[in-house]
Amino acid sequence: MSTVTRSASASPCMALNGIVDASLFPLKSTSDVVNLFRRSLTSAIEPDLTLLSIVVGYIELSLTTGEAAQAAQAAQATLGGSSDVIMGNSVPFPVVTHELIAGLYKKFQNILSVVEKPKPHRQATRDIIKKVSDVIWNSLIRSSYKDRAHLQNLYSYLSGNKLDCFGVALATTAGCQLLGYRDVRLAISEDHAWVVFGQKHVESIEVTWHGKGSEDKRGQDIGAGIESGSWLYLGGLAVVCERGMEVAAICVALNISLSANSDCVEVAELQQQLLWLLYDLGHLKRYPMALGLLGELEEINRTHRSIGCEQLFREAIESSRTHYHNHHVYPHIFQGNYYNRLLKYREAFAAWANAADVIRLYTYQCRDDEEIYKELLDIANELIPYVMKTESSGHSARSIIRDSEVFANLLRFYDGICQWEEDSLTPILHIGWAKPLVTNITKFDYDIRSQVVIKLPEDLEAEQAAALEAKKAAAAVAAAAATAEALLHLEGNNNNNNSVVKKDEKPKSELPTTLADLTAACGEKILNPDFLLQGGGQPFADQKQQTAAVVAAEQTTSSEATHNNNNNCSNSNNTDKEAKTSTTTSNGGSSNTLTQLSPSEANETQQQKAQHKEAKLEESSNKSNALVEQAPLAPLVDDYDPFEIMLKRPVITLYSQKMKGLKDLLLAEKLNTHAISLQVTAQSVASRKVRGVADNRQPATISATITAISSAEGIGAGGGGGNAANAAASGASSASSGDSSTLAATRPKRTRRE
Repeated sequence: MSTVTRSASASPCMALNGIVDASLFPLKSTSDVVNLFRRSLTSAIEPDLTLLSIVVGYIELSLTTGEAAQAAQAAQATLGGSSDVIMGNSVPFPVVTHELIAGLYKKFQNILSVVEKPKPHRQATRDIIKKVSDVIWNSLIRSSYKDRAHLQNLYSYLSGNKLDCFGVALATTAGCQLLGYRDVRLAISEDHAWVVFGQKHVESIEVTWHGKGSEDKRGQDIGAGIESGSWLYLGGLAVVCERGMEVAAICVALNISLSANSDCVEVAELQQQLLWLLYDLGHLKRYPMALGLLGELEEINRTHRSIGCEQLFREAIESSRTHYHNHHVYPHIFQGNYYNRLLKYREAFAAWANAADVIRLYTYQCRDDEEIYKELLDIANELIPYVMKTESSGHSARSIIRDSEVFANLLRFYDGICQWEEDSLTPILHIGWAKPLVTNITKFDYDIRSQVVIKLPEDLEAEQAAALEAKKAAAAVAAAAATAEALLHLEGNNNNNNSVVKKDEKPKSELPTTLADLTAACGEKILNPDFLLQGGGQPFADQKQQTAAVVAAEQTTSSEATHNNNNNCSNSNNTDKEAKTSTTTSNGGSSNTLTQLSPSEANETQQQKAQHKEAKLEESSNKSNALVEQAPLAPLVDDYDPFEIMLKRPVITLYSQKMKGLKDLLLAEKLNTHAISLQVTAQSVASRKVRGVADNRQPATISATITAISSAEGIGAGGGGGNAANAAASGASSASSGDSSTLAATRPKRTRRE
């Protein structure tokens, strides 16, 4: 490919003053265009959205809709090419001249000349942005109000007055930048675009429409759309772009389609190289859709040595979780479809279930959510049934129909869709959804389905309450144990004036030493002066004398034991047992006798003391156990069941009302397909919300569903259950005949990448 040498002193693409730098042109190859984008993104001056959109738009339309491209499509059709692969169209790369770009740039300036330019340091207002969008809106051809391909760039607008809804939002943002309003930024959800402005970019305004109609939303705030819970606005967590991310949006908007089943390889190569440039510069970190698109392009044509498409899909999911609280659905769909193409069905089911976990965060809006509805319908009614049919044709032990985790993810996928349907004014799961669901469930045998542990939110709340009570009981046990320890510590301390006996030290006598005992004995005994003055010795005088006698007796016993050491063992033992000394003292007519014990008897006394201490500990423990028994006990869950570990029993929680009603039916040994189908296609199980007011009245179909399910459980999965379900279905249809048309909605036909 040819390249153009640039001078080192050349200015960036333009200085936003209406003069396009002629030294940057002509552009004759993909590398020339990439160099133009690189200079724009790395310059001190912010990139010019108008210039870059015109350049890539001209290249896209020349390679996909020009006369040469049409001739290539005709030749491909003649050869019978019908496979969905990227194919070259043998069209030479268009030369982008300075005259062409400068002329279109000047035309856009003239269109915006009716809008007032800002004074220095002036920020945009709602009226200014509305006026810019009005100018662009009023110059469009009315027949262009459809989501067609190749209408998302300024070249399409300036050369043919055609733009789709994203193109209008991009043109409004570029127009505000061209006028000099630096605070206007593009905001992008997964299927819509609008504008944010202000110093902190917290104010928002609609500048376009959405869908196939031409309803005017310009000038409105997006707050109403966020409050409605629609996926279209991602709950207020859309991508708010900086200038580099707006350039990334221009590149993502490139449409590589030649026809419904072929793509232009030259446009795909340009898009892939531009996205890698933006990736290396760090402009895709907060843009999950761009990362997913780059992953798809890398899957088709690997160009990066170290980063593969699987890593890019993971980065897209991580970006959504980190920056947008996992409110973006498409990153999970990208990953699931990728694993499906690689025949990694277990991973695909998990990714699709994760996508359903995201969509459950929203409330279904019929017109606004059309695109994501079609994506989920494709997964539920085309991809999953094909996989199940393929896997059930063999008897391999590694088949996904023998994997309980796959069954759990299948239930999680449908649970997310059912919860998405709740509180919406339009039902989702008509009979076209129910038939594939029932067919897929019947592929799993009872021994596989029974391995899945299905929980409900009520069970989780009960477990949390039980865990809280158990925590309180444990705290009470700890407090009781601390109290018992403190009591034992007090009993082991000698609370004298200056000296404290440690708990491990053995007391020398059995006389009372606590304050209560001292107080009780003061009327009968004489206090020891040393104890009162210095804090040492025994508290009573008679205790001092008794202690001295005990010491003397111990010394006598020790000497006698030494003297008889050479005698035989039996004589020595008898002598030791008979050696006793008694001392008697009189006080006020009363007598106290202290008998010195032999060493063996002293050991027995110490054992009794230890037993007494253990008895107190046991008593404290009994008190603690009594406190635990008074508290409600949490249900015991055996987390270390070897059979559960061996089978790897998956645990899921069903949140939607429809799937919660199917819990027992799903785990039954014999499936009642009629009852399952009737429960899934019930018009509503949750309360309806009309203009913010909840309507708690349940349709007649719900009572019919409950009746059918109970009848089916009582009769079984045979003909009786089917008749009961059919009878309930007929009653439901007669009760809601007016809504039958909405339940029979069909999937709109669409072409690839549109």
